[in-house]
Amino acid sequence: LSLSSSGLNTNSQKVHPSNSSYSSDLSESPKWSALSRNRTLHPRSDSGISSQLPSDSFKYLTWHKVEQHDIQGSQLRCPRVREGPSAEELLFTQEECALFPRKRVLEKTKCETWLQENWEDCKNLNLSFQDLGDPYQVANFNRILRRLIRVETLWLVDNSLVDLSAIRLPSCRVLNMNKNHLTSFKQLPKIPQIQHLSLAENRIETLTGLSSLRCTPLESLMLKRNPCEFRPNYRNR
Repeated sequence: LSLSSSGLNTNSQKVHPSNSSYSSDLSESPKWSALSRNRTLHPRSDSGISSQLPSDSFKYLTWHKVEQHDIQGSQLRCPRVREGPSAEELLFTQEECALFPRKRVLEKTKCETWLQENWEDCKNLNLSFQDLGDPYQVANFNRILRRLIRVETLWLVDNSLVDLSAIRLPSCRVLNMNKNHLTSFKQLPKIPQIQHLSLAENRIETLTGLSSLRCTPLESLMLKRNPCEFRPNYRNR
């Protein structure tokens, strides 16, 4: 092949005399038929040749990737000749394929470790406005809450939470669960060290279960805009 500085074939004016017969031969071969179904030939005039060439479907491939081809230089519109892989590179590729299952497992483990955040050491966390509308989201959200063994300040505002009774927050001192869907104190998580608890704008109707907070060092409790505000002796209790 003789290439000019622009990358075009200098013999472009001398089109192979057997183009028509060669095109019919390629169209009959199974490999050409498979490639012709996947690729559409569009005539281009950037190289001065307007006719469709049988080599168009190969022009974006390196030659060592084409198993069977019989294309001559005079049939190429813009040759892209590249050297095939060396023997060492082929050997390395074969060894890599042999170790692929083990390598895939290691890469998956590494990716999971990288994506995993260290929730166990978190002390201050705001997980508000999560828009938990799918059961999958709720399950993963609860999984994160179970790992918060050292969190001291936690905000869970407007998450459409219904029941966190299966969650334990052993170190939590400040918990804000405003604007959720709690209906009872029994749906609260286990918070033995709680000092400031805010449950405003929920759906708590009665004070049943309030006794569970008597064993805690609770200092403030916010229950604004809950139905229980209209219960008799609400302030006293």
